[in-house]
Amino acid sequence: MRTTRVTVAALVAAAALTLTACGGEPAKTNTVTQITGQSKAGAATVLDRPFDKPELVLTDTTGKPWNLREQTKGKPTLIYFGYTNCPDVCPLTMSNIAVAKKALPKADQDKLQVVFVTTDPERDTPDSLGAWLRAQDPSFTGLTGDFATIQAAARKLGIGIDPPKKEADGSVVSMHGAQVIAFSPKSDEGYLLYGEGTTVDNYTKDLPKIIKGENP
Repeated sequence: MRTTRVTVAALVAAAALTLTACGGEPAKTNTVTQITGQSKAGAATVLDRPFDKPELVLTDTTGKPWNLREQTKGKPTLIYFGYTNCPDVCPLTMSNIAVAKKALPKADQDKLQVVFVTTDPERDTPDSLGAWLRAQDPSFTGLTGDFATIQAAARKLGIGIDPPKKEADGSVVSMHGAQVIAFSPKSDEGYLLYGEGTTVDNYTKDLPKIIKGENP
């Protein structure tokens, strides 16, 4: 199979490395990291230079501190930054992952870590975030905390986030990158990137490989 080296920004510009206003139009951002990836068949972009897992300690849905590096060490992990009041992209992304996860054998389901980090921590309290995620999959981990801390961690993964903004109609919009990053259980590095157009079938096909730390 012939592959082409491209920047991730060029490969997934609309879906990943732009900020997405859920329910609205995407807005371009210059805050993300430009990295190179390898284009291949399927939904995943395999990164030539994987991301280090960021140092990130936030509050989980039980109100306890949760250390991303420590509590996902050696585990296949998907991480997504979004918010619970998002009307479309965020719930669809988490639902697609939840449905695909259920197709895995039970042992593999238990291995997979899915982490949702809010981009709207003022409204996404541990209680509200927990209730929202339980409707998706009770095993999903939800994290909230200081916005600046969340924004800094996202940037290390090439994901742009803007502070939530109140619109003229009183609604609050959180602009955020819409990509999912998969971390290998072998290296603990983020080696795969998925854009917002990734389907249930895409995740169903790829998750068994991600569990093993293999390329799709």
